[in-house]
Amino acid sequence: MSRDIKPHSVVLGGAGFVGSHLCDLLLSEGHQVSCLDNLATGREVNIRHLLGRPDFNFSVQDIRDSIDLEGPVDFIYHLASPASPKHYLEMPFLTLETGSKGTQNALDAARRFEARYLLASTSEVYGDPEVHPQVETYWGHVNSIGPRSVYDEAKRYAEAVSMAYQRERNTDVVLVRIFNTYGPRMRPDDGRALPAFISQALAGDPLTIHGDGKQTRSFCYVADLVRGLYAAANSRSCGPINLGNPSEVSIADFAREVIALTGSASTLTFHPRPEDDPTVRKPDIARARDLLAWEPKVNREEGLKLTIQYFAEELGYEGARDPQTAPKRVHTRAPAARRDRPAAERQRGPKTFVGKRNPDGGVAR
Repeated sequence: MSRDIKPHSVVLGGAGFVGSHLCDLLLSEGHQVSCLDNLATGREVNIRHLLGRPDFNFSVQDIRDSIDLEGPVDFIYHLASPASPKHYLEMPFLTLETGSKGTQNALDAARRFEARYLLASTSEVYGDPEVHPQVETYWGHVNSIGPRSVYDEAKRYAEAVSMAYQRERNTDVVLVRIFNTYGPRMRPDDGRALPAFISQALAGDPLTIHGDGKQTRSFCYVADLVRGLYAAANSRSCGPINLGNPSEVSIADFAREVIALTGSASTLTFHPRPEDDPTVRKPDIARARDLLAWEPKVNREEGLKLTIQYFAEELGYEGARDPQTAPKRVHTRAPAARRDRPAAERQRGPKTFVGKRNPDGGVAR
């Protein structure tokens, strides 16, 4: 740390799902937090409870253009990027530029302030893996020109340029590879399996399974994940380090768990599987256990109950926690998907905005 007062942490993509929870954790640990986001997929509502605090600052910026910060800065957490297939397929150039230009701007800021820099990479760098579970030494099995490549290759480039800065410019870097994460503040409209399953189960609609449902995922609750990010930033390791929950489940069984926990009468419906959708996902977290003394604590049932309750409130339902009671709608508040325009229509907005919410352009994990 650069001085004997509150450490200053910058969270790029801090109004996003994971980023907003990281801001909460950093503040609870006594940090001064600067949150930068351009609200393409992040939402101001995620950090509304923090606005007005003297130790928290929110600035709408697009890191592809530049990063405007006041020093000193001790930590930079780079979580900026669309993360769901729906959003990065809608915003391919924004995703690629965030992983390239945005990452280099973040690294330049870390170098300028001599800050510790954490890159939130992804298990998608492993592609559709031929090694299971996935270890950090595995180089991956990725289609570099397929539809998902805009995200996969953006993150692989971000890793490469981060390590180049570490080797050639002595930037203090740590790479973290995040596996499937879930919890409150996920967007109901983000297209990933869990938000879709919960929204459909609460409505009593069939749950959409892509493929035969035998493909597996490993879901980590967001509170566990941000603890891992914090531990990695405060370690001496440069990574890469897998962060995720190694409890593996098939997508079909996962959907059935959601149905049971919501008390829904929903059934499953099967549709074609997207191109390059991974067959398996399971992190080997031995390195995280060894280097960070970290492992997930929240089991899937507990995490799902908390997440279902959040979605029930967000979408206007009650009764989601009682598996004997079918959920019912209790008011007509518009779902977040309608309240917050996703900004996929325009991939690049103005460089900065002051004093108002910008619903277009930008990046947030």
